[in-house]
Amino acid sequence: MVMRQTVRSEALLSLCSIVMLQAQRFELKYILDEQTAKGIRDFIFPYLTPDPFGANRANFSYPVHSLYFDSPDLKLHQSTINGERNRYKLRIRFYEEEDDAPVYGEIKRRENNVIYKERCRIKRTAVRKIIAYQKPDRDELVNPEPEQERSLENFCHLFNGLRAQAITHVSYLREAWYGDQGNRIRLTLDRKVMTRPEPAGRLNPKPQGGVPVFGPNVVLELKFTGRFPQWMQEMVRVFQLRQTSAAKYVDGLITMEERRLLDPHSLQLEPHRLPHLRRPNRESTVSAGERYGEF
Repeated sequence: MVMRQTVRSEALLSLCSIVMLQAQRFELKYILDEQTAKGIRDFIFPYLTPDPFGANRANFSYPVHSLYFDSPDLKLHQSTINGERNRYKLRIRFYEEEDDAPVYGEIKRRENNVIYKERCRIKRTAVRKIIAYQKPDRDELVNPEPEQERSLENFCHLFNGLRAQAITHVSYLREAWYGDQGNRIRLTLDRKVMTRPEPAGRLNPKPQGGVPVFGPNVVLELKFTGRFPQWMQEMVRVFQLRQTSAAKYVDGLITMEERRLLDPHSLQLEPHRLPHLRRPNRESTVSAGERYGEF
């Protein structure tokens, strides 16, 4: 039992380090079928290493849960639909079922083509305070260091400014790989992406119901700092991949509306101020190589 706890803790620390090293990066997304996803796994084997958090699991995959927040008139959703160059998302992310396992308050920003992620590692008791527009105590940070305090303060500032509330719970299985160059390169394959309304803001690791966001398909994300690696560009060419939009929160919200599962009143939204929910344009007219160059 002690050994299992130690392995889990080491894997979580590794996962935290990976995210911290990728605070600033580029992200390219593709939607694939399962056969192509398996081919890509074979292709990347010489270049990348499985994420230690999933290395000993089936399909190298671990569960990811995200509770997404938005304003009563869905400002954050709409900023993605409108293709705003500078936008952000607010979410609480968690990976484990145990009540004492930490969760992560995340701000994911896009500024032009660059992605910035800021996260704070907090205890679960802090989530109820955040939802009530209260700032958690310092001792509710798992690591109460100045950088973590700033991240928590920034999260609460944006949350309170939006008068944000819980909207959806998105879950999926993530297969993650990373490079050996200071983790400047990371590749993920997300399967079984599901979404469901979550107005109560519960951190439920086994949510019931929900709808698939991308059907049986797999979402591939290429994440890198600096220039676009040449071997990644070769992979895109070999598998004839087409860059696309794959926003789990936004697409999930639209999918629920299309299936008449989105009730503005139960989510405490403002129906008279809600935008028309439409899918973002999936096609990219500029190739990744043209936009980012190569190694």
